[in-house]
Formats: sequence, structure tokens, C-alpha cells
Amino acid sequence: MSIDLESLRAEARALGVEAAPGLEGLGEEEAARGALKALADAGLCAWCVPARDGGADAGGLSEPDTVSVRALATLRDELAYHSGMLDVMLVMQGLGSYAVARGGSDELRADVLPGVVSGEAICAFGLTEPGAGSSLADVATTAERKGEGWVLNGQKTFLSNCGLARFSTVLARTAGIPGDADGLSMFFVPTDAWGVDHQPFEVMAPHPIGDLVLKDCELPAAFLLGEEGKGLALALEVLARFRTSVAAAANGFSRRALDESLAHLTAREQFGKPLIANQALRFDLAEMDARLRAAQLLVDEAAALADAGEDAGRAIARAKLVATETAGWICDRAVQHHGGLGVKRGVLVERLFREVRALRIYEGTSEIQKLILAKGLVDAFRASSKT
Repeated sequence: MSIDLESLRAEARALGVEAAPGLEGLGEEEAARGALKALADAGLCAWCVPARDGGADAGGLSEPDTVSVRALATLRDELAYHSGMLDVMLVMQGLGSYAVARGGSDELRADVLPGVVSGEAICAFGLTEPGAGSSLADVATTAERKGEGWVLNGQKTFLSNCGLARFSTVLARTAGIPGDADGLSMFFVPTDAWGVDHQPFEVMAPHPIGDLVLKDCELPAAFLLGEEGKGLALALEVLARFRTSVAAAANGFSRRALDESLAHLTAREQFGKPLIANQALRFDLAEMDARLRAAQLLVDEAAALADAGEDAGRAIARAKLVATETAGWICDRAVQHHGGLGVKRGVLVERLFREVRALRIYEGTSEIQKLILAKGLVDAFRASSKT
């Protein structure tokens, strides 16, 4: 069985049209909870969990215990077009729970993942620290053995769903010192565990986010995800599975910005004629369309390779780099097309401009994607030179 991506897009579009207007004007927490309820009620959160654990049956995947990148990309592209909050609340259900799906015991998966599908369990993913961003080997949060379990101490930052999440999947150091790639392990950390504290803060676009502080947080042995010392590989597996969907969300924001520019330039008159009659502005629209299409094709390629189990590292890096950088440029042009209105709070293109900025940073900065691509190019060249 293969996924009907057009039907899936239609479901996301219908939800966006219905739910997005009702989220406008709500407080951040209320909007986040409302968005997740709408997603769960529509059955879309099921695409964030493998079919083995009660999620949607994507079919045709190289591994049965994973999720479809093509489905996630389709959903995020359409949801982002309508609402940044719908987009982020969907992806966090997958990003925060995927380490449980891949590394959790049968009992833990059965206990946790149905709640992810139903929207009852809000998820968070704890990698970044004040001293560890792009270099996860610098993680300093510790997990020390205590009897049969573990005690965690440390701080995670830029934790999406901070203050809302029922649990977080957290990367912590079980051996070595910051800078060592070995000795990191992943843990399931319930929010109601002793020693867990959330400290929300604000960022430039509406997004529930903040710090996760762990102080003598005791966890049972069963909450270790995967093998001890193999947490970095598990964390990178999660990122690899969801990074393409960041590019897809960027494309959704870009599509909306382009549509807003078309609508404004067609309706607005200056010097006795519509702005759309200006050749320079038409050139802008043409380039916006061409760059967006290139980004869409890169996302399609990366998602198809990932679902087929092929080596998709460079394709994913291309998609993430090009789509997110393109979104920044397209939304900037849309603001410019609106003139003074473009920077007025409450005008859609102003919101889009703020929402797309973070996409070039999280889940691997543009600079990290360039490093991945450059390394792949050099390695391939050296390999071909030896033959």
C-alpha cells in the first residue's frame, strides 16, 4: 500500500481552513493546546507514530517501525501555509516521541505512544544546552547510576512545548566529559518526575519554548532509550527523520507569502495603475516562484530517498538549506511588496517574516547543512579519484 499524498494534503488543507482562524488572537498556551486538539481530532497526529505502535500505516517504508517522511513533509507544507502553530504542534508530536518509538521497550511504547496519537501526551525533545547547540558532543547534562535507575542533572534550552509537555526525550552524558561523542544516552523524562522544572521564555514568533532544568531527577532503568552510550546516534536518527519536514514547512510559508504578494500587488494601485503592472515587481514574483519550485523538488527528492531507506544525507541537507534560505528571501520580498503595511503587526506577511527565521537555525543551521554537503562532495571526489 502506498500513501495517497494528495488526499493527505486535502485533509491538512481542510483542517487549516477550519482551525487556523480560531487560533488567531489566542494566548500562546491556549493556541498550542487548541492546535494539537484539532490535529488529533483530525487523525493527523497518527502520522507522527509508527504503525506498529498505533500510528498511521504509511506502507512501502524500508522499515516498518518508522514514520513516513513523505507524509510528514506533505502535512507540514500544507499546515504551515495556514498556521505556524498547527505546523509546530504536529511536528513536535513526532520529534519528541520518535526516540521512544525507536529505542523504548515494548511496555514503554505501549504506555506512551497511544497518547501521542490521541494528543493527550504533549511531547518535547531535549538536545540543546546553553553550551551545546550544533555540537551535540558538548552536552553536559549528566545521568549517573543510582541503584537500578538513573539520576539526571543539567539544563536543556530552546525546548519546544516547554511548560506544556507531558514528557521529554533527553540526551544526557552517562560517561566521559563534554566534547566526547561517546558516552551519551537518551532518556524518557516525564514532566511529573521529581526534579523536573520548566522555565518558559519568549521568542520572536509565537512558539511555546523555554528551558528544562533537571535537578537530582530520578528515573527508573526502563526509561533509558536504546543502548547506554548510543544516545548520540539515536538523537541524530531522530533529526535525520524529521529534518526534511522542516524544509517542507518552509515551502508552506513561502507559498503563503507568494500568494499574499500576488493578492496585494493585484489589488493595490499606485500612480493610477495596479502595482502588478510594474515590471520589476513581476520579475520578483517570477523569481519567487522559481526558487520555491526548486525547493519543492529538493524536498520531494529527499523525502522519497528517506522513505526508501536510501542514503539521503546530502539530499536532506540540500533540501533543508535551500528551502529555509528561500523562505527567508521570499517572505522578505513579500514584506517589501506590502510597503509600510508589511511591517505592521497583524498583517500576515509580517508574521510570516518572523515565523520563517527560526527555520534556518533549528534542527541543523544552514551552516551545518553546508558542512554536510561539502564533506559529501569531497568524500565522493576522493573516492572517484581512486578508481
